[in-house]
Amino acid sequence: MMPEQVAGSVVDAVVVYDGRVLLVDGGGGWVLPSGVPEQAESATATAARVVYELTGYLVDGSSVLRPAVDTAAPDARSFVVCQLLSESPSSEARFGPEQVRWSPFAEAIGAGVPGPVRVYLEGHTPV
Repeated sequence: MMPEQVAGSVVDAVVVYDGRVLLVDGGGGWVLPSGVPEQAESATATAARVVYELTGYLVDGSSVLRPAVDTAAPDARSFVVCQLLSESPSSEARFGPEQVRWSPFAEAIGAGVPGPVRVYLEGHTPV
């Protein structure tokens, strides 16, 4: 297992582009794209895979933010900052265009993104 991966943990992708963050329809509101690592998959690879599978966007998982909880806990989450590599999504996405949106940082922060993501976005909000 890679140091940045925890078996059974959830990885949230924080895809940022032009002062906006990528969100998907979570059924009860807009959430970060997320998924569980496959065997021997790092958190950064999981983030890139999940974003592509859900939205069709190609991204590069570049850095892992500090986790919100103890990574040994069963409900541990990793937050991976991703850089957008393609401005147009693939047609192979699981979600349709109405289930994917680019939200301004301030709106995402107001919607209650997890603490480590909020701190990251606040520190990178365009002025």
